[in-house]
Amino acid sequence: MNPIRLLLLLAALWIGTAGSAFALDLGDLVNLGGKLKKIVSEVTTEEEVEMGGNLISGLLGAAPLVDDDELQRYVNDVGYWVASRSSRRDLPWTFGVIDSDGINAFAAPGGYVVITRGLYELLENEAQLAGVLAHEISHVVRKHHLEALQKVVKREFWSDLTLTAVDNKKDRKKLGKLVNAGVQLYATGLDRKYEYEADLRGVVLAARSGYDPFALLDVLTTIDSINPDSKELSVMLNTHPPTGDRLTQLADRIDGHLDYYATGQANPKRFQQVSAAP
Repeated sequence: MNPIRLLLLLAALWIGTAGSAFALDLGDLVNLGGKLKKIVSEVTTEEEVEMGGNLISGLLGAAPLVDDDELQRYVNDVGYWVASRSSRRDLPWTFGVIDSDGINAFAAPGGYVVITRGLYELLENEAQLAGVLAHEISHVVRKHHLEALQKVVKREFWSDLTLTAVDNKKDRKKLGKLVNAGVQLYATGLDRKYEYEADLRGVVLAARSGYDPFALLDVLTTIDSINPDSKELSVMLNTHPPTGDRLTQLADRIDGHLDYYATGQANPKRFQQVSAAP
């Protein structure tokens, strides 16, 4: 079992799959401690990519990719183009649509981004897809998940964790706390300031990529119109600021600043052709 996968109650929490949990294997937890300990000091790009790959592999264990090669290629093409306009264009960016009714999207360190089928089906054009992906790309570019983990896990907690075998109750207790910290982070979501920042940076990144910069606001407006008691929205609303607050914050911050880019492309025809494919 992948060690980071042991954290992935988030697979259930982010996409609304109830009752899913992974058995804890303390032998695997040793490597988990080694991976996350690097967060407290410095994580190389290679380590970040490996960590993110493990996170996503666990996520896909609960909700597989939609079985549609054309759709997956299309989302990767759009995502890679947007990511190539960012300051971390050299990451091995990977995008996917997972088979879940939940309305959500998720990013992991190292350049991994997934969007649920439920959210994809709400979109009306390519600019909206680009806006959603740009938001998630911005989380990766700004290393929001790595920063959040650093805050969750106190420095002194890491001081005597080693990569040796776990042979005593004290070490088991520490590693149990480590897992709980990771689960808590992904269960509660990122700090609101990270979400607001990703909204703003996502709009700018989408505009820089040639898309209508206001498309992300359109997506948020659509989500805001859905009954908040809808089970498809439960995870998003529990892990993100209220959608109305996001709309207000974003509209206030971009007011008048992106009018020059308002002629950006929406590409509804290409989006609809892919979405309508059998």
